[in-house]
Amino acid sequence: MDKKILIAGSLNMDIVINMSRMPVIGETVFGDGLAYIPGGKGANQACAAGRLGGHTLMLGCVGQDDFGSTLKQSLADCGVDSEKIRRTAGPTGTASIYVNSSGDNSIVVIPGANHDCDVDYLKEMDEAFRQCTYVLLQMEIPMEAVCYAIRRAKELGKVVILNPAPAPDFLPEEILPMIDYLTPNETELMKLTNQSGEDMDSIREGACRLCGLGIKNVIVTMGKQGSMLVSGNEAAMFPARKVVSVDTTAAGDCFNGAFVVALSEGKPVDEAIRFANLASSVAVTRDGAQKSLPSREEVEQILAEPT
Repeated sequence: MDKKILIAGSLNMDIVINMSRMPVIGETVFGDGLAYIPGGKGANQACAAGRLGGHTLMLGCVGQDDFGSTLKQSLADCGVDSEKIRRTAGPTGTASIYVNSSGDNSIVVIPGANHDCDVDYLKEMDEAFRQCTYVLLQMEIPMEAVCYAIRRAKELGKVVILNPAPAPDFLPEEILPMIDYLTPNETELMKLTNQSGEDMDSIREGACRLCGLGIKNVIVTMGKQGSMLVSGNEAAMFPARKVVSVDTTAAGDCFNGAFVVALSEGKPVDEAIRFANLASSVAVTRDGAQKSLPSREEVEQILAEPT
């Protein structure tokens, strides 16, 4: 039987506004369209895991409003257990995303109820930690809650995966040896290691530096180039499947959700990375966050194709 996956993190309603060009300060422009799309890094990763067949439970907080109901239902529709998600007095988190005709965007995030995904709430959910095998986290809930979840998971002997997105200025040194897999993209890796270069040598050097601080494995997601796994001083590259990219929204979230599903099924890390690369290669060919996430059947069909 597949091992259970616990994902603790953010839930946001993405409010996407399309326009021909961005307004300058003090200017009013007409928009071309408005869409409400379920998002939030935690929820995106949980939906990815659920759609790919993972035995997934999500912890997080939403408001007692229509957005909160919609986000919980989206998770349930993807096969995720959303019953432990807390409804709080504040508003559900939102991300207002302004997109011009060139595809450039500006984003304003209001965390809202995500602030309530705190240490006290996670302590109340201790049974969920006990029953899982894998714990996947991101950085859109309070840092204290992320650190508590990592510590508690390791106390219970769980496998910890941290996607450091959005990248914090630092990660507390005491939690680094508790992280089994850290999954930054190139930009997040550079911020965490105070580097400026994003060439292959710099990426490997930065990942090795993090491993030297105690992190067991660093997997750097690199878009169309693929992913790099660094363990200690050893590095391996996993090329991406070539596709025509339409929208990279949630590509990293898809990778993380797919990666933890593959691990939960007993796949070795190299196979899990290849599976995650394939899943995210499907997601980038479609618009949106959760609606772009592939089903297990879609990924299996690609895996069955002759190479």
